[in-house]
Amino acid sequence: MKRLHVHVAVDDLAASIKFYSTMFAAEPTVTKGDYAKWMLDDPRVNFAISARGAPAGLNHLGVQVESAEELAEMNQRLQKLEGDVIEEMGTACCYAKSDKYWATDPTGIAWETYHTLDSIPVFGGQSAGECCVPEPVAKVSSCIPVKAKPAAGGCC
Repeated sequence: MKRLHVHVAVDDLAASIKFYSTMFAAEPTVTKGDYAKWMLDDPRVNFAISARGAPAGLNHLGVQVESAEELAEMNQRLQKLEGDVIEEMGTACCYAKSDKYWATDPTGIAWETYHTLDSIPVFGGQSAGECCVPEPVAKVSSCIPVKAKPAAGGCC
């Protein structure tokens, strides 16, 4: 079964955790100094927020799948779209190791389709401030990597 993934960049992590915990009637399932995630069943969504210097607002959307087979099916769908699909296997991002495919919708919103393999103790395997959203996708989404826009900070 698939789960919708929504990631929002926030200015005030503590205030946002309080807001979303109240709205969802649930505490986050993962809380870090710069990140929080709710794995909700009602509604079935993986909702994440982060305070890592990206502009506040929608960071990216996604579809989380539960198996390699579902991920392969999603990749087949994405391959039918006009535009590039970026493959990342065994990548580290958002305190997780995942296999994923990225695409950008016609309005420039980054979409991540992924299968989580394991949790990891750091936000990503990259240097501090780098973006988890691949650069070709990030260039047209609201997620701007540090290297492309130094004053903006990291994202994902």
